[in-house]
Amino acid sequence: MRLQNFTKGLWTELPVLRVLLGFCPTLAVTNRAENGLVMGLATTFVLFFSCTLISIFKKLIPHRIRIPIFIVVIASFVTIVDYLLAAYYWEMHKVLGIYIPLIVVNCLILGRVEAFASKNPVGDSMLDALGMGVGFTLVLVVLGSIRELFGFGTIFSHQVIGKPYEPMVLMIIPPGALLSLGLLLGLMNLIRDRMEGRR
Repeated sequence: MRLQNFTKGLWTELPVLRVLLGFCPTLAVTNRAENGLVMGLATTFVLFFSCTLISIFKKLIPHRIRIPIFIVVIASFVTIVDYLLAAYYWEMHKVLGIYIPLIVVNCLILGRVEAFASKNPVGDSMLDALGMGVGFTLVLVVLGSIRELFGFGTIFSHQVIGKPYEPMVLMIIPPGALLSLGLLLGLMNLIRDRMEGRR
């Protein structure tokens, strides 16, 4: 097992901001940091266990029907997450709504299963999935924190900006998600260019 399989998901192949995968939940549920955290953790759970299972049984999966099998495995873990949230965290389950079942079609998960887990040893696949999941969760929490701060004056529902603050409604509606994500992408590109000595 190589630690690089974990760390690449935190920077060089950071989901959303570097490999541009997983935009749907990123834009849809990040008007609050808590929403981003729960969605990120749910996605990480599905990603980790799907990649682990596929890696274990990769030699038994017929190549011609691998994609349908991958989707069935992913859908099974999404169902588990959906039921767990419904049973133990009903309020968040209502907030995230249809976006929990839509984890099944998150291109990040299917992409990692197809590109990595189906071709690599179990330990490496577990580290890769965990790194990608943690990276994805961090992006959702950062984006959710930014939008919540400017949209409500809070972070994780704790008041950060005092009462005289006039909330920016733009930040908690879909255009605010696009604007915030665009600024984060620009910042990531700037940091990358500085690190690589281009500017």
